[in-house]
Amino acid sequence: MALVLLMAFGSVVMWIGVPIGLIYLASRIADSARPSAGPYLLVLIGLPVGMAIVGKCLGTLDRLHGRLTGRHEERHRATWLRSMRAERTSTRRGGVLDQVMIVSVGLALVAFGVWFFGFAGSSLPTG
Repeated sequence: MALVLLMAFGSVVMWIGVPIGLIYLASRIADSARPSAGPYLLVLIGLPVGMAIVGKCLGTLDRLHGRLTGRHEERHRATWLRSMRAERTSTRRGGVLDQVMIVSVGLALVAFGVWFFGFAGSSLPTG
C-alpha cells in the first residue's frame, strides 16, 4: 500500500510539482519583467528532463511493487519490434502504475475543467 501511495504522490509531482517548480525557479532567475532567454530555456529543457527523471523513479517503484506482490514479468518486447508473422495477441497486463497514472490524469482533467469553466473567467473583452 505504501508503494502505491508513493506512486500516487510521484504522479502528482510529475504533473504538478515539476512544472510549477520550474516556473518558480525561472521566476527567481529572471531579473526583470522582460527576461532574456535563460528562464524560458530552463523551463523548455527542464520540463521533459524533470518529467523523465520522475517517470524513471515511478517505473522503478512499479517494478519493485511487481516483485513484492509476485506480479513480476519478464521483459516485454514491444509490438513494433516483433516480426510481422509473430503472434499478435498480447498477454501483458498493466501494472499498478498504469492504473495510478490513468486515475491521476483523469483527476487532473476534471480539476482543469472545474477551474476553467468555474473559476478562470473570460479573457474576451466585454462589450
